[in-house]
Amino acid sequence: MYKSNVISINNLSKKFKSFALDIPSLDIPKGFATALIGENGAGKSTFINILAGVRLDYKGTIDYFNGEKEERVIRENIGYTGPGNYFMPHWTIAQIAEASELLFEKFNKDKFYEICRLLGIEVSGIKKQNKGFNKLSDGMKMKVVLANVFARETKMLLLDEPASPLDPLMRDKLCQMIREYLEQGNGESSVLFSTHNIADMENVTDYAIIMEKGKVAEHGFVEDLKEKYILVKGENEDADKVKDILFSFQKSNYGFEGMCLAENIDKLAGINISREVPELSQISIAVMKKYTQLM
Repeated sequence: MYKSNVISINNLSKKFKSFALDIPSLDIPKGFATALIGENGAGKSTFINILAGVRLDYKGTIDYFNGEKEERVIRENIGYTGPGNYFMPHWTIAQIAEASELLFEKFNKDKFYEICRLLGIEVSGIKKQNKGFNKLSDGMKMKVVLANVFARETKMLLLDEPASPLDPLMRDKLCQMIREYLEQGNGESSVLFSTHNIADMENVTDYAIIMEKGKVAEHGFVEDLKEKYILVKGENEDADKVKDILFSFQKSNYGFEGMCLAENIDKLAGINISREVPELSQISIAVMKKYTQLM
């Protein structure tokens, strides 16, 4: 389905006192938007920081862009956004643009200002603006960071929780920006973004990696995952017959529902159930709950 991988990972691990990131093997397909899904503390930020080169204290190997070894080339072709003080606290937006021109060969200042305008950041008189980055709201900070990274010519974007501080309208705009970035790349550009709530970003997600407790619990193209898992619903009188067959199960006064692996659906023959194609968010929650139970 895809030509190659933008990143290939082998035996990646990073240990903390009470937490460990452990990914024996994982490929991120080139040319697609990949969502890294997991609850807070699942290891998403640690993983992205390692991929972005922010953290170097890890074990294992990471192969970028089909074997590229030159660190400068890798750094120039990856756009990264992370939480916290991404820029110097006192920098104005104009100073951010000037610094980015010095740091990155393919940063387009005019494009940066244009994206700022599209995201609702006041551009008129921007060079005279004295408001430091740390004085901006969380949502405005993220807009500036996104404008900065989308103003570069890159092969891959690594976005750590980009939607969290944005309002629903801006989340929709972010999805549009990601899709346009991929389209302009003609199959050569890729995006990996993390989220603990995939619902608002599902429409731009091609591939999903579901993490739980530092490990990859599930991964695959969204269309394949929606064939692998089936959402079933039924009456409570049949609940005891199905609960041990279903991948996940929950019961209420109105009946039961759960996720069933497609390979097990024939085991429910003769039971009055309805079948639905699940949302990625529903699959993610079911996988995370199941994985937690097994650990």
